[in-house]
Amino acid sequence: MTITNNKTKIKVSKLNLSYGNNQILFGIDLKIKTNNVVALIGPSGCGKSSFLRCLNRMNDEIEGVNIDGLISIDGKNIYKKSMDVTALRAKVGMVFQKPNPFPKSIYENIAYGPRIHGLFSSKKELDHIVMSSLKKTGLLEEVKNRLEIPATSLSGGQQQRLCIARAIAINPEVLLMDEPCSSLDPIATACIEELINELKKSLTIVIITHSLSQAARVSQQTAFFHLGKIIENNSTAEFFTNPKDERTQKYITGRFE
Repeated sequence: MTITNNKTKIKVSKLNLSYGNNQILFGIDLKIKTNNVVALIGPSGCGKSSFLRCLNRMNDEIEGVNIDGLISIDGKNIYKKSMDVTALRAKVGMVFQKPNPFPKSIYENIAYGPRIHGLFSSKKELDHIVMSSLKKTGLLEEVKNRLEIPATSLSGGQQQRLCIARAIAINPEVLLMDEPCSSLDPIATACIEELINELKKSLTIVIITHSLSQAARVSQQTAFFHLGKIIENNSTAEFFTNPKDERTQKYITGRFE
């Protein structure tokens, strides 16, 4: 039996984001509970990725960005001037749309984060982190005898699982996933979805997906973005069976224009 955790992990209030004079997000409000998977859906260009990148301050790197409103994780304002952004990004990991393994060995891809953040005191500890991360993503049996080969020699689905293993090796509390299955075949996609279901036991996950069936399969909460606003946000079961907004209904039935 799955026990629902009612504690709020992430709270977003009145979030606005613009690049120069181009406003992308308008007054976003969203609460995300601990150990839940939240799916963000909506047409391309509606602000989903920009929103996701606000959650670990990746938009800070973009020239001319302006953000106001509140985002708190565990009750702490992540945009406070005293916030250590490096520590924040260790706490909030990210997996991108296309697998992006480093041009290093499989082992060194996983070891990179723990090295940067000083998460081990011996080679034995580092080995354990690498092996357990690979095991959690179902990759260990596939690669355990070839950890020194280039990560880029793996298949697309294996590379994506490697990138997830790399993200969880630093023991984050939140994992952001920007269309992680968009370039994968159905078998690799099923592996990632199974992995998401396993990871939510210890992580809070926010995933962007263009697959409504995927959102229905993996998430407990779904938010529909359109033109920089959240049109509807509800439990996934309620969202798909009883949408409140006509635009939501049109989107999930394929009649959206």
